[in-house]
Amino acid sequence: MDQLALLFLLLLGAVVSVPVGDRLGLPAPVLMTLFGGVLAVADFVPNVTIPPELILPAVLPPLLYAAVRRTSWRQFAANRRPIFLLAVALVFVTMLCVAATAHALVPGLSIAAAVALGALIAPPDPVAVTAVAGRLGLPRRLVSILEGEGLFNDVTAIVLYHVAIAAAVSGHFSVWGAGLDLVLSAVVAVVVGLALGWGANKLLDKLGDATLQIGLTLLVPYASYVLAEELHGSGVLSVLTTSLFLAQYATDADDVLTRLAGHTFWDIVDTLVTGVAFGLIGLELHNAISAAPGRWGRLIGYAAAVAGVVIVVRLLWLLPATWLTMRLHASRDYDEEIPLGWRETVVMWWSGMRGVASVALALAIPLRTDDGSPFPDRNEIVFIAFGVIVATLVLQGLTLPWLVKRLGVRADSAQEKEFEKELAVRAMKAARARLREIEQVEELPEELSEQMLRRAYDIGIRISPDMGEEERREAHEQRARRLKKVRRIQGEMMSAARHEVLAARNEPGADPEIVDRVLRHLDVRSLR
Repeated sequence: MDQLALLFLLLLGAVVSVPVGDRLGLPAPVLMTLFGGVLAVADFVPNVTIPPELILPAVLPPLLYAAVRRTSWRQFAANRRPIFLLAVALVFVTMLCVAATAHALVPGLSIAAAVALGALIAPPDPVAVTAVAGRLGLPRRLVSILEGEGLFNDVTAIVLYHVAIAAAVSGHFSVWGAGLDLVLSAVVAVVVGLALGWGANKLLDKLGDATLQIGLTLLVPYASYVLAEELHGSGVLSVLTTSLFLAQYATDADDVLTRLAGHTFWDIVDTLVTGVAFGLIGLELHNAISAAPGRWGRLIGYAAAVAGVVIVVRLLWLLPATWLTMRLHASRDYDEEIPLGWRETVVMWWSGMRGVASVALALAIPLRTDDGSPFPDRNEIVFIAFGVIVATLVLQGLTLPWLVKRLGVRADSAQEKEFEKELAVRAMKAARARLREIEQVEELPEELSEQMLRRAYDIGIRISPDMGEEERREAHEQRARRLKKVRRIQGEMMSAARHEVLAARNEPGADPEIVDRVLRHLDVRSLR
């Protein structure tokens, strides 16, 4: 089996793991990690030789963009304090604790190398958090905080990692220089992200065609990441800024086809890239094990100790941080989403899984220092890092669904239904207001005006059937049954039309391009 065949096997696994995970009640990323681990020990599977410096640029941009599409700038702005406590402060604390533990446990491990290990292990993975915690029906406020933490903590951790690696390679370290690098990296990333977001937004307006617009949205995250990295900025923060800008400003309410097609496209990208990324974690475990022959027992002990530190530090930090956030939230009028009670705090604690970013950073550790000597204890660092990643992914990923069910942490369905009803009312009122504006300009027959008024009401009641009086609901249900019958008949008619046009492809002299154009017209009519 060559590496191209292995890639297709991982893509197939990414597709199959979703329904299998749903049936077994297990997260698909964890299944893909286990699948990759099984492939890693198979004799017919080759060792993966993907350059480590390409893993982050290849995987993170599309996954970050897909994650940001599910959120908004308002959520980040409202949750800035809990996100800061998790994404910045907790990363620093975890890095220091892991570095101290590793330096004390591993004989001869330098401080700079220990800090590098702490930095690459410190950030919970945004892909893992979104893919695992986001599918468990958690309260939206928890998912928002976890997504914000996962998206922002890589920025802090990657900059700290580069500072520590530079110190280990060169033998020099400056606190002021590290702080300046962190600030400059953030500034460059934000400027690049905003510039590309603005330019992409303008270009999207010019393209018009849905296919071209969706293709551009695939290229923009990569361009944002690469350009920021070339200018010594944070590629992760740049992609995050670009994605937030486009999510805020590049949305045309009337571009229905592009929105539906784009949603489907990015769901596909998210599923495939996430599956391949976590499959690679399992495959790379073979290389990590082979790097430390004869010392597995001792290194497994080191990895277990570091994993314990990572898990315990997160809990010890979350308890006072959540209490402080709740106190400030109660004393001031903040529109932020915070965990309510110890049960939600425990779920947040157990959601701190490591993943793709930590793997890429571990593999990107250079082989030699500036003076030509081997990087100190590189094999030990890689082994410990993979041990922590697999432990958190498998242990926490497999038990998180059970923990959520046991604690009874669920989304507030009543509150969500009430908000849905509120939006339905607003949509209905907007439609009726627009109808009144049209009636002032155009002379509409009374029958048509009444029909349009009923349709304006139907807009809201289709979204939230609970709204409205009982008599109106019954009338709507009658119209809905009639409309359902009409749509069924129309659907069968359109299906017959599509079959006839599609059959023309095989007729002598038929132009397939014209056939496809007519078929696309029928598809759009059917969709509408």
